[in-house]
Amino acid sequence: MTVIDPARSRLTVSGRPISAHLRDISTLSRQMVGHFAENVAPCGTLPGDALQGDVTAVTRVCLELTLSRLDGQELPEQVEQIRDAAAEWAREGIPIDTINHAIHEGFKLGFDRILSNASPADSATLVATARRLLEILDTITSAVAVAYVRENRMVVGEHHTAVHTLTSALLGGHSTSTMARECGIEIAESYSVLALAVPPHPDESEPDVNGAVVARRKLRRVQAELATRCGDRALSLLSVDGGTLLLPADDFAGDTLDELIAYLSEAARVPITATVVTAAPADIPAATEQAHELLDTVQRLTGGGGLHRFNDLALEFQITRPGPAREHLSSILDPLDEHPELLDTLRQHIANNFNRQRTARLMHMHTNTLDYRLKRVRLLTGFDPTTPSGLWYLTSALVARSYRAPQAKTGT
Repeated sequence: MTVIDPARSRLTVSGRPISAHLRDISTLSRQMVGHFAENVAPCGTLPGDALQGDVTAVTRVCLELTLSRLDGQELPEQVEQIRDAAAEWAREGIPIDTINHAIHEGFKLGFDRILSNASPADSATLVATARRLLEILDTITSAVAVAYVRENRMVVGEHHTAVHTLTSALLGGHSTSTMARECGIEIAESYSVLALAVPPHPDESEPDVNGAVVARRKLRRVQAELATRCGDRALSLLSVDGGTLLLPADDFAGDTLDELIAYLSEAARVPITATVVTAAPADIPAATEQAHELLDTVQRLTGGGGLHRFNDLALEFQITRPGPAREHLSSILDPLDEHPELLDTLRQHIANNFNRQRTARLMHMHTNTLDYRLKRVRLLTGFDPTTPSGLWYLTSALVARSYRAPQAKTGT
């Protein structure tokens, strides 16, 4: 709704309303955002989607508000849009000084454009314009500050809510009945305990981008998607690189978990790796430890991505447990340390499900060369990679070897 203030006359420069000199809002907002990225140091480190999306949209709203005020009009909904944007930036951890600096830079750019169209005869109008711009600037910065501080308080408060405490209690094996009643959450008979690994977004390593902001935005997207898909049924402790998620097992059965991880990966814009173990509430601490150990195994063996269940990796999990068996299996491949091409060939052959033609093609070699290398593996290790028993030992040795600490190389 537009409100006309009869006490506010329309200001003119060179015979035209001042707002007319700023009327091309789309072009001007893009120019301003480009200026922010180049001249407002913190803005230059924001992710590209933030600059082209949220920042450009809010810049446009600020311009619309400014034009309406210069014309003696009020648009209350624009102030509310600015408050919403400030709250979102607070949740994503964008510093408030960056926001305010960008706002002031925008006002300077707008005033410079007005001045460039003014003549000496417009001096009195320019004084009135400057006063009105200061009033508008006060409205915008006040709206930003109030919304930002309020949202920050809410975020801090949410971190210490009973739901957070309930999740911590379940993971720690403590009594949860009282806290569950306070939260209004019914404790499930059993839970799917998920360990999550969230890799860095590519923009986190960009030298000209603030990696911490990118990481927080990634986490925020994951949390929002989790809330959309699971509501208050999900209990989680997550950081920018992963964490633990508890879901009622009866509500998230079968392929539902696979779909959820796919949705979370899409939201994060990176491939999330997850493992799952089912447990009763009293057994959640042990299940959590097991799920994270299994997650470590998956990352060492496959590099990650998708949901992995304990039943599918029980053998690999057992092989990687510390002890003499793991050390013995790992040592099987020691003779190949001086022949990295043989170790790489063996690894590729196993990954290709022992398909000679495929392995030879992918490694750009003749099958005779592959056969020669596999024969060399047999001579050096004592295990024949062309027989089922030999392949079992060699595959197990590769799994166990993934847990061996790298040995320091010494020079002469």
